[in-house]
Amino acid sequence: MSQKKIVAVTACSAGVAHTYMAAESLEKAGEDQGYDIKVETQGSIGVENGLTQQEIEDADVVILAVEINIDMTRFTGKRVKRVKASEAIRNPQEVLETALESAEVYGEKGTKAGVAKMGKTEEGGFFQHIMAGISYMIPMVIASGLILAIANVSAFQRDEAGRIVDWGFNESTVMGELMSNLFDIGQVGFLLMIPLFAGFVANSIAGKPAIAAAMIGTYIANDAEMLGADAGGGFLGAILVAFTTGYFVKLLKKIPYPKLIQPIVPIMLIPFVSTLLISLFVLYVIGNPMASMMDFLYDGLTTLNENYSSAPVIVGVIIGAMVGFDLGGPFNKTALVFGTAVFTDTIAKYGVEGANFVPQTATQAAISVAPLGIWLASILFKKKFSPTEKVSANSAFGMGIVGVTEGAIPFAAQDPVRMIPAFVAGSAVAGGLAAGLGIKFFGGIGSPLGTFVGYIEQPVPFVTWIFSVLAGVLVTALIIGFTKKRVD
Repeated sequence: MSQKKIVAVTACSAGVAHTYMAAESLEKAGEDQGYDIKVETQGSIGVENGLTQQEIEDADVVILAVEINIDMTRFTGKRVKRVKASEAIRNPQEVLETALESAEVYGEKGTKAGVAKMGKTEEGGFFQHIMAGISYMIPMVIASGLILAIANVSAFQRDEAGRIVDWGFNESTVMGELMSNLFDIGQVGFLLMIPLFAGFVANSIAGKPAIAAAMIGTYIANDAEMLGADAGGGFLGAILVAFTTGYFVKLLKKIPYPKLIQPIVPIMLIPFVSTLLISLFVLYVIGNPMASMMDFLYDGLTTLNENYSSAPVIVGVIIGAMVGFDLGGPFNKTALVFGTAVFTDTIAKYGVEGANFVPQTATQAAISVAPLGIWLASILFKKKFSPTEKVSANSAFGMGIVGVTEGAIPFAAQDPVRMIPAFVAGSAVAGGLAAGLGIKFFGGIGSPLGTFVGYIEQPVPFVTWIFSVLAGVLVTALIIGFTKKRVD
C-alpha cells in the first residue's frame, strides 16, 4: 500500500497565531500516521513553504484550513476538503481522516472558483472580513505607533520632579527637529491605516477590484475638511464604507459583460465605476451623518472618563473579560476592534494629549493573560498537569509573552468549564488595573515585555504595566490551580 500524500494550506483571518498552530498540528498528525504531508502557510508575513504545482498534482487530497479568501485555481480537479483553522488545531487527526474519506473534487457543482468557499461549507462572516483588514493594518499600526512613541519621548517636557508640564518639540535643535519629523511620519501612518484597513476588508469580500474604491471612499469619510465637518467618520465609518464597497463590487462582478471588454473589467471598469459611485455616496450621503455620530460618541466617552473616576475601571474590566472569553473569537475581536477604533479615531481628532487610551490599553493588558496564566499554573501546580500538558503550557508561554492570546486555545477546548472562567477573571483584572491606574498604551507588545518593547506611559515607569498584567496572570493561574483536578 503506497504512502498517502497530503498537501494543505493554512491561513487564519489575522494571519498570526492560528495559521502556524494549524500547520504544526496537521504536520504532526500526518507524520504520526505515516503520511507524506506538506503544509503551506499564508500568514501576515506572506506565503511560506509554498506548494509546487507538481506537489499538488501528486497529492491524494488537499486540505484547506483557511478563514480567508485564497486563490483556488491551482486546485481545480483535485479532491479538496475545507475546514476552519481552529478545527485543524483542535482535531487534526479527524481532519486528515475526514479529508481522505469525503473530500470532493474542486471544480464540480457546488464549488466556487477564486475563493476558498465550496458547496455547503461556504462562509464569510462579518468578523472574518474585519480581521482580514486588521491583519494588513497591524504592521502599519505597530510601525507608526513605535515611531510616534519614539518622538513622544522627546515631546514630553518635565519639571525637576519628573512631572509632565508641557508637550511639544524644540525645533531650534537638530534633535528636536528630527523628533518633530518622526512625529509627523507616525501621524501619516495613522492617517493611512484606516483606509488600508477598509481596502482589505473590501478585498476580503469581493477581491482586488474593490480595494481602490474602499480606500478612497474611506479617506474621504475621514477627511473632516473635505466633508465640511468637525471630525471624520472614524473606524466605524471605514467599516461601513468597506462593506458597502465590497458588496457593491460583488454585484458589479455578476454582470454578464461582453467578451470584448471582459479583460479590462477587473482592472479598469469595476475600479472606476465603484470608486466614482462610492466616493460620491460618501461625500453626499453618509459622510456628514457618520462624522456627526462619531463626534458625539467620542465626546461622550471623553466626558465619561473625565467626570467619573470609576468609568475607566469599568470599561477596562469589560474589555479585559471579552478578550479572555473566547481567545480570538467574536468577543475577543470586538474588544480589539473597539480599542483600536477609539485609539486611532481620538488620536486623529484630539491629538496625543486628548486621545482616549482606555479601551486599547485594557485590550493589550489582557491579551497575554490566558496563555501566561496557563504557564504559571503549570509551574505552581505541577501535579495537576500531565507531561503533555506541561509541554503545551510552555508553548502557551512562548505565544503569550509576545502577546498572542490564542496560545491558550488547546486548554480552553479541552476543559472549557474550568479554563474559560479563569481566563475571563484574570483578563478582567489586568484590563481593569491597567485602565484604572491611568496607563496609556501607545504601541508595542501586549504582554509584560510591552513595557520594554514599545512605548507605554505609566505612573511608575516599567513597573505599573508589569504589575497590572502579572496580577491578571496570577489570578488566572490560581483559579486554574484550585479548580483543576490532580493528574494521576
